[in-house]
Amino acid sequence: MNAKPRGRQFFNNPGPTNIPDRVLRSMDRPVIDFMSEEFVAIHHACHNGVKRVLKTDQNLFMYSSTGHGAWEAALANLFSPGETVLMVETGYFSESWTEMAHHLDIKVELIPADQRKGADISKIAERLAADKEHKIKAVLTVHNETATGMVLPLDQVRRAIDEAKHPALLLSDTISSLASMEYKMDAWGIDLTVGGSQKGLMLPTGMSMTGVSNKALEVSRKSKTPRHYWSWEMMTGRAPQKFVGTAPVHMFFGLQESLKMLEEEGLDAVFARHARLAEATRAAVRVWGSDGKGPQLFCQNEDRLSNSVTAVVMPDGVSSDPLRKTALDRYNLSLGGGLGKMMGKMFRIGHMGDLNEPMLLGCLATTELAMKTAGVPFVSGGVEAAIKSLSA
Repeated sequence: MNAKPRGRQFFNNPGPTNIPDRVLRSMDRPVIDFMSEEFVAIHHACHNGVKRVLKTDQNLFMYSSTGHGAWEAALANLFSPGETVLMVETGYFSESWTEMAHHLDIKVELIPADQRKGADISKIAERLAADKEHKIKAVLTVHNETATGMVLPLDQVRRAIDEAKHPALLLSDTISSLASMEYKMDAWGIDLTVGGSQKGLMLPTGMSMTGVSNKALEVSRKSKTPRHYWSWEMMTGRAPQKFVGTAPVHMFFGLQESLKMLEEEGLDAVFARHARLAEATRAAVRVWGSDGKGPQLFCQNEDRLSNSVTAVVMPDGVSSDPLRKTALDRYNLSLGGGLGKMMGKMFRIGHMGDLNEPMLLGCLATTELAMKTAGVPFVSGGVEAAIKSLSA
């Protein structure tokens, strides 16, 4: 039997992410009655805190679920069977959301994109302008595509909708950008935001949320899709909301602490830290593939690079699986793998949530070590490039 690697595991998956000790300790307490005044006060504080992170003064609903549950809540509350939505292709998660819509008998039109360069926003405006009968009810987007390491400029998507003079709602999955990258729900005219607990909010998996505009809430009253657990109407009637079932008390204990941590640092500082760590990671990858034979950044559009996760495509004919296995089994470093058709063709470095410079440099140095051990061709010096980036 192989001995378990000693020391702490360097966890650089792009979600779930590291859970800070402060958050873990805040959850290590006895349960309380979720109808008690003590919990109601915590519930209110967390709702208000999440709305500050989303930068919205409108509506918020929380669920005991992964982000996929919040996806389904959005679709079930807003659309009826047979209605049409427009999905902007970004990668694996836009494909997954499309599949869910099909299962709910919602028609999906795709704005296709080169997944290494990102969607052409003008194509959205063109399609909406051609929809004279306004059959398209919404534009669905993934703000930060975890599978490809690319971000979609949502303010430009809103501008395209407005320029087409189309009434379509704008829906956004911000699961892997929430509390890691700038996000302005109200200022960007986003009608519905899907979020999750396990990434920038630094919590265990199991809580999700949707920010809902007043316009979207009004639209939801006309939806004919059957729903119960996900029903916003079922959740109203008690401020800030009621749960269809038992409230996830311990997740709220953790959320209260993670929001304190975000606000102690300041959201702008949080975003700047993520940008700094992301650019250092990209500096390392650029060196690794600088001879054209080593790993490369998957994203080929400098304006769309994610500050939450860096997707690294392997050289032709070289699988990422032995590299990731070596990193985990021998060196106790957990890296993300490729998803869908990119499985075995890339690895992903998550740099979101509770992360600092020593943690990132440990990841990058160990990735170089694992590449050398696994026989992956690369140019050495990536860590030095990251250090130079961080010290600038």
